[in-house]
Amino acid sequence: MDGEDTLIGTGLSPEFDDDFDQPWNPELDPSLPPDRYLDRELSWLAFNQRVLELAEDPLVPVLERANFLAIFASNLDEFFMVRVAGLKRRILTGLAVPTNIGRAPVDVLGDINAMAHRLQTRHADAYHAGVLPALADAGITVATWDSLDEADRVQMREVFSRQIFPVLMPLAVDPAHPFPYISGLSLNLAIRVRNSKSGKEQFARLKVPTMLPRFVRIDQRESVGQMRFIMLEDLIAHHLGDLFPGMEVLEHHVFRVTRNEDVEIDEDETENLIQALERELLRRRFGPPIRLEVSEDMDEITLGLLVRELDITEQEVYRLPAPLDLGGLFELSRIERPELHYPNHVPTTPAQLMPLEPNAKADVFASIARGPILVHHPYESFATSVQAFLEQAARDPHVLAIKQTLYRTSGDSPIVEALIDAAERGKQVLALVEIKARFDEQANIDWARKLERAGVHVVYGLVGLKTHCKLALVVREEDGALKHYSHIGTGNYNPKTSRIYEDLGLLTCDDQVGKDLTRLFNELSGYAIEKKFKRLLVAPLHLRKGLIKAIDNERVNAEAGRPSGIRIKVNSIVDEAIIDALYRASRAGVPIDVWVRGICGLKAGQEDYSSNIRVRSILGRYLEHSRIFAFANDGDPQVYIGSADMMHRNLDRRVEALVRLTEPSHIAELADLFDRAMDDRTSSWWLESDGSWARHSLDDDGQPLDDLQNRLMQLISHRPRTGSRR
Repeated sequence: MDGEDTLIGTGLSPEFDDDFDQPWNPELDPSLPPDRYLDRELSWLAFNQRVLELAEDPLVPVLERANFLAIFASNLDEFFMVRVAGLKRRILTGLAVPTNIGRAPVDVLGDINAMAHRLQTRHADAYHAGVLPALADAGITVATWDSLDEADRVQMREVFSRQIFPVLMPLAVDPAHPFPYISGLSLNLAIRVRNSKSGKEQFARLKVPTMLPRFVRIDQRESVGQMRFIMLEDLIAHHLGDLFPGMEVLEHHVFRVTRNEDVEIDEDETENLIQALERELLRRRFGPPIRLEVSEDMDEITLGLLVRELDITEQEVYRLPAPLDLGGLFELSRIERPELHYPNHVPTTPAQLMPLEPNAKADVFASIARGPILVHHPYESFATSVQAFLEQAARDPHVLAIKQTLYRTSGDSPIVEALIDAAERGKQVLALVEIKARFDEQANIDWARKLERAGVHVVYGLVGLKTHCKLALVVREEDGALKHYSHIGTGNYNPKTSRIYEDLGLLTCDDQVGKDLTRLFNELSGYAIEKKFKRLLVAPLHLRKGLIKAIDNERVNAEAGRPSGIRIKVNSIVDEAIIDALYRASRAGVPIDVWVRGICGLKAGQEDYSSNIRVRSILGRYLEHSRIFAFANDGDPQVYIGSADMMHRNLDRRVEALVRLTEPSHIAELADLFDRAMDDRTSSWWLESDGSWARHSLDDDGQPLDDLQNRLMQLISHRPRTGSRR
């Protein structure tokens, strides 16, 4: 929970990068101690622990707690598939590059496995001791086969016979049937059977079908408000006799394998990026195993067979209470019981995009022409702002061209449909589709081909770089001249995630912003090399340098006794040069607030170099996804929003863009946002001086602290609904 954007619907998922080629450099600033960074992998696990704490919180509605349990599981799966897999690859290939804290990968991998074991055990306990009883209290029961009476069992036998048995495929293991391939993240039954005639024992594997509901509804004798389910693997396990007639079932246990699913492509050595990527996606299915989860009651004979056949080490085996794969709780969390969910919130249309006259039709271009508009999703509607902007551009006869980046979008994307509509109407349309967006590669390839068939000019960015910036540029003819309408955002052009991801976006017709975007798109689609921009900071050439310059300016102001201050909101911060610049500013007395959702490599509260730095984290119903960089600048605030986190991948290997805000009301709005987030009366996690995170959710009287996201929903929904400026 970029989180970022990989697991749609989870709300808190991070996206993992591969920064393994970045050597740790303790001499970056020799005036600072070499142990000044927190380990990024353990910091990520600490983030997922914060997700787990929401699942453990009895004040959170129970179906949302189930959702957070599923988010934790899905997050951890991806962490193993990418980050742990990368560490293991370095160890196996003999790469000696240390981690971001200077330790050998093998040592860090040991710490990861130890912490992950503890968290998965805690995760299982949160389900059994917390969420499961709370669900039962609310009338939602997950039953076991042993708890069913005869009438229920008769019904379930019928369900199994008609709906489940026909799609099951047991695979024997013997000299004629080698050990089968176990697909990553699939749920499986390991079964040992004995031939009743020969007495010979044999092994079989049965995959739990993913196309069937994980929670099978039990409908016998249910009263109003009562729902009962049995888990699919439990139902299958008690009908194994139907699958192995004439055999005695000795043991059956659930297991699950996680594989290395990272993708590696040498772009300099390939002529066709799409074809190379499709080949690599096929290979990804067969990545080596890196984690084996087994039910805690698995016998040693079965476990030994799995460990041997999968080539798994003892450290990579996770014995857990059933059920495995609590990511399946996403299914249960969608039950329509409003009282067991967060209260429904309907996003509002930004006031500036409302018609000036009652019953008039909204005109996005006219609204933007009156002044720049800062939109805040999901409190303000993506559909009636950004989406409406692009849909109107597609239909408007005065629009000549549309240029847009697409990193991730939804399966039925109205954004893509708008671009296709525009191309079919004869407009010039450029779509920069990032086909290397992890775990969305195939979807983006499909979108790219669909756009090309419609006549859209599709490009795939620059060799060796991911294009992660969130940009849209519309060129419109007005009174014989061309005018630029721009959108620069912090989140993807994805209507689905826009309802659960917190993001900011600037809609503006500022001519300088339009010129900057025109030059940037020319660089991305052609061979232009633009050295500088006026309102943008762009990676990989200038973003880190620009931010360090702004941080150092605050340090100089503090040393001269002038007003200073730094406020940064990011998903993750691990870049050593940025962190060291913040440490130097802190030493000079600059007050620094860092609001981070996920990974934090910065140490707070160190007397020598970070005593003026506060770090807070906020998690809740929405995924905090916006990036903000604000500098006091001696009374003339400089504030940027954009797509970049403070990580090597964002600053060195991606095209990222930040835009500087100039509207005083926008700057004040973000200052107020920070004031609320960092207020001691707001529920949040605080980074302690020892590197741990402490949750502050209750006041001294045991009453809940203010929920920032709830507060923003209330404030924004009550703004005047007129077309006036804020």
